[in-house]
Amino acid sequence: MRYQICIPVLPLMFCAAAAAATPPKGATAVVGVMETTDLHSNVLGYDYFKLAPEPSLGLDRTASLIAQARREFPNNLLFDNGDTIQGSALADYQALANPLKCEQTLAIYKVMNRLAYDGGGIGNHEFNYGLAYLSQVTGNRFEVDGVDASKPRCAGPAFPQVLANVYSIKTARPLFAPYRIIDKQITATDADGKPVTTTLKVGIIGFAPPTILSWDKRWLEGKVYTEGLRETASKFIPEMRAQGADLVVAISHGGLDDSTYAPSMENGNWHLSKVPGIDAMLIGHSHLPFPNAASTVPQFNLPGVDKVKGLVNGVPTVMANLWGKHLGVIGLHLSYDGQRWVVDRSKTTVEARAAQQADKSFVAPDPAIAALVAGEHEATIRYVKTPVGATDFRMSSYFADVGDVTAIAVVNQAQTEYVAKYVKANLPQYAALPVLSMASPFKGGSAGVTDYTDVKAGSLALNNAADLYLYPNSLYAVKVNGGELKAWLEHAAGRFNTIDPDLATPQELINTAFPTYNFDAITSKDVSYEIDVTKVPGQRIKNLRFRDKPVNASNEFLVATNNYRASGGGGFPGLDGSKTAVAAPDANREVLIAYIKDVRHLTRAQHGQQRSWRFARVRTAGPVVFHSAPGLLPLAQQAGLANVSQVRADDGMGKGFALYALDLSK
Repeated sequence: MRYQICIPVLPLMFCAAAAAATPPKGATAVVGVMETTDLHSNVLGYDYFKLAPEPSLGLDRTASLIAQARREFPNNLLFDNGDTIQGSALADYQALANPLKCEQTLAIYKVMNRLAYDGGGIGNHEFNYGLAYLSQVTGNRFEVDGVDASKPRCAGPAFPQVLANVYSIKTARPLFAPYRIIDKQITATDADGKPVTTTLKVGIIGFAPPTILSWDKRWLEGKVYTEGLRETASKFIPEMRAQGADLVVAISHGGLDDSTYAPSMENGNWHLSKVPGIDAMLIGHSHLPFPNAASTVPQFNLPGVDKVKGLVNGVPTVMANLWGKHLGVIGLHLSYDGQRWVVDRSKTTVEARAAQQADKSFVAPDPAIAALVAGEHEATIRYVKTPVGATDFRMSSYFADVGDVTAIAVVNQAQTEYVAKYVKANLPQYAALPVLSMASPFKGGSAGVTDYTDVKAGSLALNNAADLYLYPNSLYAVKVNGGELKAWLEHAAGRFNTIDPDLATPQELINTAFPTYNFDAITSKDVSYEIDVTKVPGQRIKNLRFRDKPVNASNEFLVATNNYRASGGGGFPGLDGSKTAVAAPDANREVLIAYIKDVRHLTRAQHGQQRSWRFARVRTAGPVVFHSAPGLLPLAQQAGLANVSQVRADDGMGKGFALYALDLSK
């Protein structure tokens, strides 16, 4: 494999390469175009926050999918869509804790080099550590203020990286090579069915969301500017064709949006697909798999989007989810008409292949990858054990079902602050809406008596954040009215059984069939509501008030949550993906970590006791009971739960739980 080096020299771009052999008229070929996207430096199937293996993610498992696809498609190309160098503890370790030296290669790029990537794009998160760092680790010399272009070129990936729509203010030229043309030797079949070897010239062009100027303003202001996807593609794709590109693959880090086109739009690929000359699109940023026939996400249900076949306005398009969970595979069927290669879209296939198999197991990782980055991996484990802040109170979920908010209040505060800042910077149309947040106690004893969040008072390390926020979700916010907010809370109150106040025998409070991670709650001084467990589900939320006024359908809110909930996870009424107003580029856990780092010292008064909900008071003839770990009544008392008592240190069920009682009259 060779690629042309294209140096942008206005007004023309000159490229040098050997001429490709001309295939015979009527020749056909199948080329597998593979994509990874939003890897976020998840090199291995390991969760550095849990300090435990995590088989659901990691490029080491994607490597097995790549090997399988290469066997299926002997003619193949492998590309990365971006958001590659940031997003895991390993990435932070190499960028911040122990900065990479010029001669060193990033762990993620070491692995990608081994996997023989053919090219890559640049996402928005590539800019998170600043232009000097990006210049270094990609092996580029940026002519921008603040970056010394005279320094030696540092080690970078062994494959070309392209980005067409981000320009240096100093030079008015693209920061990266806007495109490259790769000479790929392939085996085709002539009209008589005989194999022929020929050279396919594959042009790749890259795009990043123009919104990087807002998201990383502190690094980029006054140094770079962006252009819109549509006009950038219209400028460069004819050049690529003139330079001999047989195929043009757009590597565009963004999703789909069919609203009126603007050069600043974050997810402009629906419009990009209409630019003539694009044969395939590799997209990302949205952390979703596409195609996906079952998807209810609005961007995959737009006019012109075929979520079954993977077509966007007729262009084969794939998005490979995130963190190595999927591999995008486009099987391009080509025919040579005597002058050029033509894509047969009727035969072309598009898939987002999952690392999780039908039986819920995962493909085996490639063991060579773990060996390749063993040093970086062990160093990162040591790193995540270091403190990031402190807390003067214990944050736990042992009594979350009865009102202890210590394990979720700080999550809600972090999410609320993030969304409020995000809206102010990027979504002025929502600026007048109050921002609320929902969080749930992810660990509630379902897996045993040790299955609770429990972060002791004292030093907080990065891995403690995983105890507070268990799942690797992305932060989303939805726009809802007061009626929809109440319906959300009604569904969450399904965590409780219906209590008969006249029954003299003990009654179990908790509906164990209802997962604790669906018990969403608000923890805001502006909101108050009651849960009446004597009522049937759907009729339990009473006295819902915002700033001491009743909430009704005329009220509107932005509610911070996660991609799982916003897209329909948990079966909450009205939450099916259609109400998403913010699909943030950051994970909930990362938002929480950043918040703790900023606050530095958490206090119970500020971060652990703001409780919005109470049980509606009612006197019951018999006890209302629930189960939790034994000997922890002082935790309930510290959380202000004076109506909780321990009945027995052993509930008699043989699993180590204690039996507690809740007095609903207090």
